[in-house]
Amino acid sequence: MTGAKTDVEGAAEQPGFDRRLLPPMLLGSILNPINTTVISVALAPIGNALGTPASQTAWLVSALYLATSLGQPVVGRLIDIFGPRRLLLLSTGLVAVAGAVGTLAPDLTVLVVARVLLGFGTCAGYPAAMALLRSEAERTGRESPGGVLTALAVANQTVAVVGPLLGGLLIAVGGWRATFALNVPLAVAAMLWSRWRLPRPADAGGPPRRGGLATQLDLPGMGLFAAMLISLLLFLMNPHLRDWYLPVIAAAAGAAFAARELRAPAPFIDLRVLRGNTPLLATYGRALVAYVVSYAFLYGFSQWTEEGYGLTPFHAGLAQAPMFLLAVGVSVMAGRREGVRGKLLAGAAGQIVACLVMLTLSGESPLWMLLFVSLVFGVPQGLNNLALQNSLFHQADPERTASSAGLLRTFAYIGSLIASSATAASFGQRADTGGMHRLAWVMLAAGVLYLLLTVFDRTLGHTATTDTLAADAQLAK
Repeated sequence: MTGAKTDVEGAAEQPGFDRRLLPPMLLGSILNPINTTVISVALAPIGNALGTPASQTAWLVSALYLATSLGQPVVGRLIDIFGPRRLLLLSTGLVAVAGAVGTLAPDLTVLVVARVLLGFGTCAGYPAAMALLRSEAERTGRESPGGVLTALAVANQTVAVVGPLLGGLLIAVGGWRATFALNVPLAVAAMLWSRWRLPRPADAGGPPRRGGLATQLDLPGMGLFAAMLISLLLFLMNPHLRDWYLPVIAAAAGAAFAARELRAPAPFIDLRVLRGNTPLLATYGRALVAYVVSYAFLYGFSQWTEEGYGLTPFHAGLAQAPMFLLAVGVSVMAGRREGVRGKLLAGAAGQIVACLVMLTLSGESPLWMLLFVSLVFGVPQGLNNLALQNSLFHQADPERTASSAGLLRTFAYIGSLIASSATAASFGQRADTGGMHRLAWVMLAAGVLYLLLTVFDRTLGHTATTDTLAADAQLAK
């Protein structure tokens, strides 16, 4: 009886997560999704104001994806080396600069530059949050900060709901330039919170870093990774036979990158550890195919509801509201439960069911069926991001948590670009019902692949501990 009482008292005295870290973590992590969603309603006003066609304003979306896909793992590696505080302060400062540049931009070229700066500036938020979670887990001895991970997922889901609505309100009040100006106060607030609340590197703990800065950064590895990723993403944005040289460049740069990383004493992405971490590789694969399904629905299905079904843009946005609202509720409820396998299986089932229902829709379908599809998609939307986030936290090498988190986002953005290409190929000149059905088949194939990656992943039944992951990393080296 005394021993049981001692255990309870010890658990009660165990330190908890420092809640003062939540505001800078959440604010930093939403800077990227808010810029992803707000721009969706600003493209047409920007094109009208600057006299540019939709084919050119689309670069405002692609520029941020390219910069973020490249920047997430790079900035994540810098966070692993220098700690989250410095990188979050620098990156949020860059967001403020980008917001000012976009607000004052005289033409589309400067706006694209502003979006590239926003892409790089918003790269630190998510990797920094995951690094802080890791350091807090080590400090408190608690390996599953489920409540904080849920808060991050819910914050991003909420931004997905309010982003387009906020963008419309800003445009109505101050024109499209207000969507860029929004970044200035948000970035300043994030900088102030980070300066006040985040631990300084001297207080953050962690092993001392040895060797020269250039060796730790692995600049040649970063350069080869950039060449591989940029050429691949440029091809995925608009795949065509005339651009055959882009995948060739990507393959050559990828081979050189792999050879470099396997020999480097302090590699940018440690392929020796990553190669032996099959669970993390499976998580990256699931992230890619999950975002193919998610973004194909977000953009492709919405486009069909307007052009193929006849809804106004406002009502098309309202038709997706059930998905986002249910996703927030699902994230909150599922976040209270440990384990990821059940979340992943339920998310896979939700994707497949929704895609099958999409195949039955036509221009004459009742409105409630569109709302039903949106509602079903709310299940994977709420579960998949949360489960992937939890998986990465436990599967990544603790010393590379931030860069691993950044690489997760890179795979997700590759999936979003594949979805964009699939949407364009399915619809052609107009988003008709036949094109929507072709897109649904692509989404269904990705959903089935997601299910298979989950069903045959036997490692999801248990969670590795930090000590086990560290031991595996040393063995791989």
